[in-house]
Amino acid sequence: MSVHSRWSAYRWHLIRPMPVASVVNHALDEVLLRRVGAGERQPTLRFWGRIEPEVVIGRFQSVRNEVDEEAARRYGIQITRRLTGGGAMFVEPENIITYSIYAPLELVSGMSFVESYAFLDEWVIEALRSLGIDAWYEPINDITSSGGKIGGAAQARRFGAVLHHATLSYDLNSDRMLEVLRIGKEKLSDKGITSAARRVGPLRQQTNLPRDVIVERMIETFAQRCGGLEEDEVSEEEMAEAGELIRTKYGTREWTYTLP
Repeated sequence: MSVHSRWSAYRWHLIRPMPVASVVNHALDEVLLRRVGAGERQPTLRFWGRIEPEVVIGRFQSVRNEVDEEAARRYGIQITRRLTGGGAMFVEPENIITYSIYAPLELVSGMSFVESYAFLDEWVIEALRSLGIDAWYEPINDITSSGGKIGGAAQARRFGAVLHHATLSYDLNSDRMLEVLRIGKEKLSDKGITSAARRVGPLRQQTNLPRDVIVERMIETFAQRCGGLEEDEVSEEEMAEAGELIRTKYGTREWTYTLP
């Protein structure tokens, strides 16, 4: 089997965005990853929905180092920790596109992390290029363009499956982002750039298209890559499992404020 034909070896399901509290998305990532690994769910592409702004930190970061908590409280921004590594992100529901892929480990077998990031992001690059964006993958986990960085991905391989999720910038409230995130001086001065916001190339700025139109193009491109997508939704049982994980893990102060 060729690498590219691996996509069509599975019956892929699609979960469209449903507006939920920030912590629910992180709990669902673990629930759906476990279910795919156990063979209880088909490989799935899920687009996130949100009802509130958040700062999400990577699995191995600390809130103190990454977030100005006073600013976050002032703006009603939730602070969450995700299952995967990587950096902190400032997220506002209408300004972000986030998706998760849950698949058996066989999809990326024999690939290094760098190779798997490139492989799992190919369809996104294709979708963005079809919209006229000069986009490409930049190792290890960035999706970027000649207009600036578009987004970043993170990955986890556990429970017998792979989780690959990415967040793309549709629009950017740069002033608020710089208030809430503790962006280090080394980032601000990277390659002589004095503002972190200038390194970002939001999709709205590059396309003038509505956010939903971009999401639909992404869905169409993924469906072409894998041979079709079956409409699906989070089951009552999966949501109940997510609720329990929120109670015992993702919604606890111990999880959010743990020091790696």
